[in-house]
Parts: sequence; C-alpha cells; structure tokens
Amino acid sequence: MSKSVEVTTRGTSVVENLVAAPILRTLAAYFTEAGYELYLVGGSVRDALLHRPTHDLDLATDAHPPVIKRLLAQARPDSRYDVGEKFGTIGATFGEWVVEVTTYRSEEYAFASRKPAVTFGTSLEEDLSRRDFTINAIAQEPATGGMLDPFHGLQDLQRGLIRAVGDPAERFREDPLRMLRAVRFAAELGFRIDPTTRAALELQAGALEHVSTERIAAEMTRLLVADQPALGLEALCDTGLAAYVMPELLPLRSTGQDGRHKDVFGHTLKVVENVPATPILRWAALLHDIGKPRTKTIQDGKVHFFRHEMVGARMARKILRRLRFDRDSSERIQRLVAEHLRPNLYTPEWTDGAVRRFLRETEGITDDLFALSRADITSYRRSRVEAGVARVNHLEARCRELQAQEDVAKLQSPLDGNDLMTMFDRGPGPWIKPIKDYLLELVIDGELAQDDRKSAVKLAQNFANQNPEVFGE
Repeated sequence: MSKSVEVTTRGTSVVENLVAAPILRTLAAYFTEAGYELYLVGGSVRDALLHRPTHDLDLATDAHPPVIKRLLAQARPDSRYDVGEKFGTIGATFGEWVVEVTTYRSEEYAFASRKPAVTFGTSLEEDLSRRDFTINAIAQEPATGGMLDPFHGLQDLQRGLIRAVGDPAERFREDPLRMLRAVRFAAELGFRIDPTTRAALELQAGALEHVSTERIAAEMTRLLVADQPALGLEALCDTGLAAYVMPELLPLRSTGQDGRHKDVFGHTLKVVENVPATPILRWAALLHDIGKPRTKTIQDGKVHFFRHEMVGARMARKILRRLRFDRDSSERIQRLVAEHLRPNLYTPEWTDGAVRRFLRETEGITDDLFALSRADITSYRRSRVEAGVARVNHLEARCRELQAQEDVAKLQSPLDGNDLMTMFDRGPGPWIKPIKDYLLELVIDGELAQDDRKSAVKLAQNFANQNPEVFGE
C-alpha cells in the first residue's frame, strides 16, 4: 500500500519553496536574455511538491554545454564542475545550493555497452518524454512559475504511484537501470509501482545484466539508506530483479527461523530498517545473516545456524567485490557481519580484560557493531527485546568506562622486541611474538602495568623457562 501523499499543486509555490535564495531567478534571467530556455525539472520539482527538503536544483535548457558554462560563469558561482559534460550536464555551487544544468536530451541504451548513450534533444517536451517516471517528468518555468506536466505526474504523486513515462518496456530498454530505480523510489517515497510498469519490469529484469556493476551498487546503496528500505527490498525480490542484482538474497525467503520470524528475509528487513541509515550499517544489516541458508541444521527439533557469521562474512566479501566496493567500506562491512553476534553474547560476568579484548578486536567498528547488535534483537516478545538491548547497553557502558580510563587500542607490552633480544641475547625471530603476546595479555587483564618493565622482565623469564618450545628447544 502506498502512503497518503500531500502534494503542492499551486504553480508558483514550487519555485517559492525551492528558491529562498535568488539564484534560480538570476540564472533564468541570464538564459532568457541570451535567447535560451531554462526549466526546473525532475527531482527538484518532485521533492518540492512532496515537501521534501532539498538543496539541489536540476535545470534543463536548449543551450549546449559551452553556452551553459558561459552563462553559469556570469552568475559568479562559488565553484563549477564539468564531470557530466559528456552527458550535457554542467554543475555549479552557489552557497548551499548545488545547481546542475543539462541540455535537453534523448537517452538511448546500447546493449553492446554497459552505460547509457546520450544524444541531445531539441525541446523540453522531447526531454520529458524520455525521462523514466511521470513523477520525474514535471517541469516548471522559474520566472513565471508555469507548470508543464504532459504525463500527469502530479496525479501520480497524489496517488503515490510510480509509473513509467509512455511505454514502460521502451523506457527500460533505453536504460535497464530504471528498473532498479523504480524499486528505489518505492523505498524512498513509500509509493507503489503501477501494474503495467511492474509487468514490464518483471519481463525485462534480465536486461540488468547489461548495466555496469558500479551503477547497480550505487542504486542499491540509495535504496538501502531510504526511509522504507523494506519496501524496495521486497519489490526487488518479488519482481525478479534480485536474481540479477544479488541472488544470494533469494534463499533467505525459504530459510525458516525458530519461532521468531517466518523466514530469515523477514528478520533481515526488520534489522535493515532498525539500524541508522548509513551505507555501512545498512549494507551490514542486509548481509548479516546472508550465511544462514548455507549453515541451517536441525538438531532435536531446533533450528541452528552454526558459524553463519563467518560463512556470511566470506559471502559478503564476494558480493561486495562483485559490486566493486572500495576496500575500506568492504572490510568494515565484512567485519560487522563476522562480529555481529558478539555483543549479544555478553554477560555481566565478563572481566575487564574480556571487555578490553572486545574493544581491541572491534577497533574501528565498535559503535556500528553496537547499533547492529541492538537492531538484530527482533523477537516478538517485548521482554526479550528489552533484555537483549539492556545487555548490549551494559557492554557499551563498560566499554566507555574503560576507554575513559585508557586508550585500550594502544595498550602494549612493557617490553618490545629489542628489549627481549637484549634480555635473552638472541637475534630476531618468531620466538619474540609469543613472549610479547603473553605480556600484552597480562596488561589487558590488568595484571601488569604497561610501564612496569621490572615486573615484565621477571614474567618474561618465567614464561620462557616454562615454555622452552618458543626457542625451538
């Protein structure tokens, strides 16, 4: 079901809402004086009509990029960027406003390529006719506030409907990524997909194979950080798109859990929506139980997923590599998947040493791990959820208390490798590590101060005497 939508329909109100700064009217004046058209289009109009805040202005014109550059320069922008010039787009910033001006275009998709080919159009009507969905095919003339809505996008906004412009099959052939954009808009706006558009989407899902993985990954991230990602993820699977985007999601639907949720997929959707809307956390939430279908066993009538977090971390690595994620983001997401059970295993009996080890082993992801672990507590029994959250909160409080006393990540052995080589009159070798690790463990457990070199010498000697194998003896 789509949500009830309040839409502004009075023409001038869109411009008045968007242009608290005079920059839009200034640009309109420059373009008009030079003999060119300039219209507010796409997401800028849509979001203003839906009362969604924005600082981005999307403009369309019959001027070509060299002219756009010249006219933007007259308005004295804070900065200008030409990265989209081959697609006819020139960008500029004016204070808090990000302005992108694009030449009217006609967009087509060449299946020999994995990116859309763009040719310039000749009119606003042609430009709007090649846009993806009716809610993005509304334009407004800045100076007069005159609204152009040739495909009844206003009506679709009021109905909460995502409907392709013209023939949906043709729109998706022009750029198959539009199919993924449809489910992303469902997640962002809480809209439903028009039945005819949905039918074409299901029929042509396989065309996503012709889209670059970078574009797919970017759309998936935007879907995940949307207000209602569950709507988009359900549509992704229901329409068959998931088979070409992330087939690993599909087995989650047929993998039952023990009494808490009908399937792992339902649980995953709840976790995704429960974590803060950051890309790292939403991706980690989506993948945190991805290993469950491969590890499911039933013992004594109970469902188990032994080591699913480790299997899931390996699967996450392959998925993120396939989607060409950057190394840092990929490693953080993998670590969150691998560690997501740990905070929920905490008990008050953990020693300070155990908490310090937890902090050291989760360095860099600790705060995100707490957020993911809290979101992972999704039992229908309120008392169980409250107890689980209290457990995670208690661990977090202890971590903060210990961190306030010392930087746990920087704890180290009182003796370094040079000290040990001098002490034992030996050269460098693998024998050093077990002795240093032993001393560090004592520091972590609070049994040895990291500046207590005198005690460390005695302890290192005793350890070596009791473990001569460290020297290969």
